[in-house]
Amino acid sequence: MHVLILEAGPRFNPGADYRLHRPDWERFLFPDPAGSRGDFTIGTLGRLDPADEELRSWNRASGPLVRGNMRQAANPGYWHVQGVGGSTLHFVGESHRMHPDAMKLASQHGAGCDWPLDYAGLEPYYTLCENLVGVAGPAEQGARWRSQPYPLPPHPPSPSARKLLAAGRRLNMKWQENSRAALSMPFDGRPACNYCGNCSRGCPLGDKGSADVTFIRKAEASGRLTVKPLCPVVRFHSGAGGTIGSVEYIDNKKLQRVETPILILAAGAVQTPRLLLANRNRLYPEGFANSSGQVGRNFMETLSWSSSGLVAGLSHSHAGLPADVICWDFNAPDAIPGVIGGCRFNSATQEIGFTGPIAYASRVVSGFGAQLKNGVRTTFGRVMSVGAIGEFLPNEGTYVDLDPSRKDRLGMPFPRLHSQLERGEIQRLKFMASQSRRLLKEAGAELVEEAGAWDNFSATHVFGTCRMGNNPKTSVVDSHCRCHDHSNLFITDASVFPSSGGGEAPSLTISALAVRTADAIVSG
Repeated sequence: MHVLILEAGPRFNPGADYRLHRPDWERFLFPDPAGSRGDFTIGTLGRLDPADEELRSWNRASGPLVRGNMRQAANPGYWHVQGVGGSTLHFVGESHRMHPDAMKLASQHGAGCDWPLDYAGLEPYYTLCENLVGVAGPAEQGARWRSQPYPLPPHPPSPSARKLLAAGRRLNMKWQENSRAALSMPFDGRPACNYCGNCSRGCPLGDKGSADVTFIRKAEASGRLTVKPLCPVVRFHSGAGGTIGSVEYIDNKKLQRVETPILILAAGAVQTPRLLLANRNRLYPEGFANSSGQVGRNFMETLSWSSSGLVAGLSHSHAGLPADVICWDFNAPDAIPGVIGGCRFNSATQEIGFTGPIAYASRVVSGFGAQLKNGVRTTFGRVMSVGAIGEFLPNEGTYVDLDPSRKDRLGMPFPRLHSQLERGEIQRLKFMASQSRRLLKEAGAELVEEAGAWDNFSATHVFGTCRMGNNPKTSVVDSHCRCHDHSNLFITDASVFPSSGGGEAPSLTISALAVRTADAIVSG
């Protein structure tokens, strides 16, 4: 098939746009040229209960990061990239399969929602995507059975990960190498990782398996793909028989229109519902694909925690691959006592930014002048961080709607994010925090920073706003991601996830679902 991609954001040039070659590299996160971030506003995030004060975010240099009794959003709050390759351009590169039981939460555990397909139906597509991207991983990962081994061997643990592995063993936790979309050896014309530790700032070498150097590169080589960057879609037009007949988009400030025999929407769990809700007309007064009223509902944010400490005798903790070791002991939906929904733990030192001296000067060391300099010299390379991500169950206060007062330059309302934590999420966070602290104490660490979702909305993985399911009254798309309301409209992003999983990074599952959808489209 011949495919046209209308990409709202720009196309990045890894060698020029990513700043890791510059002496001031640490001053910059992922680049944000015009059009590279989708518009959004923050709505209701909920109040903080003083009984949960142990979960407040803080660091040694600044004290509490959020003051008061209202949950706040970090700047920007929702971390994403709009561009050719999307958020895989700045993702750390974790490449995870869903736990099979996490796809059956309702039927097996009486909470959340089931997926309309099982792990076995997705397994061949996981394998295909791992081999295309070049995932490096261990021989096995517990319940996630495999039909083939990973194409590349796992990465060696970094200095901070080795300390974490040793502490974990003493606590009878099963830690192992993480499965990573970063090359442990040259693969498919791309070089091996150089272990700079800064995957989230953009990979200039091409060893990280972002979509631009994997799926997009191969599709363009076929001669059947045309990519138009900086061409945001603004309007859908109805076609015959309930289809979407065409879309309008902006190209170089001019309004263009293109017919859509098949339309695939993959704008993410925030921008996808925005486009559907904003395009209302006489036939679809509540927006496209929304006869169920579920577009924008069931939003799931990132339930995250990290604890960091200084470890005597540790050095060069800034070096190595982020999130290089992981523990799945508590990942199953029933693995945490007293709460439904699991979590995972991982090495997080590089992932949360302890890769350069500015991080130490602003987060670990207090004071000014000579005192500050000496503090950085004596602490640099000694921080070890434990990260955790857990299941998030949607509730009535978690949704994306349209901001009634804010519009972009094209006249479209901003999407507005609402999210609040129920007691289950807070119980899960307390478990994640206590276990992270146990690990650092076992490693002999002196705590210097903790941060979590209790008081600080800072989401990288978001899901659920166009839920997948068999019942058109309670879901937006079917098991092949085809919209119940429009036979030629498919959605292939994390908005279709019925559940978030117990901490799994979503990129591999998004890819596997998309390839499965492509199979369904091609086969008719």
